[in-house]
Amino acid sequence: MRCPYCQSEDTQVKDSRPAEDGAAIRRRRVCPDCGGRFTTFERVQLRDLVVLKKSGRKVPFDRDKLLRSVEIAVRKRNVDPERIDRAVSGIVRQLESSGESEVVSGEIGRLVMEALKSIDDVAYVRFASVYRNFREAKDFHDVLGELRGDEDEE
Repeated sequence: MRCPYCQSEDTQVKDSRPAEDGAAIRRRRVCPDCGGRFTTFERVQLRDLVVLKKSGRKVPFDRDKLLRSVEIAVRKRNVDPERIDRAVSGIVRQLESSGESEVVSGEIGRLVMEALKSIDDVAYVRFASVYRNFREAKDFHDVLGELRGDEDEE
């Protein structure tokens, strides 16, 4: 593993332990050249996923990007980071086990919405406002109705 500080190719593992309920291995590393310390995570990857965007572009799936978007939705909310990590790992597992190597971006958004609904209502509404491209206050009202379970009223 290359050192992120000095780019040395020779780093040493000082500590390894399971992470994410055994779905990953967390490794503490040290660089003998510059003394820099950093953490890496090793995860099983069943297949290389490609995301098909609305524009038609295809981009490689990025777990970290997914994690960042969920973290933005739960920002300043009292949500356990471990719970977020489990949700993201679950979404990735669902995508990888679907049997498809290409995933439509809307499917990822739907899975995130599903996960956030069970984690935090405010985060769910925040994510929905971006994912569904809210234009007016009525859009917020509609999604709040979904949370209450009265989708069919009006």
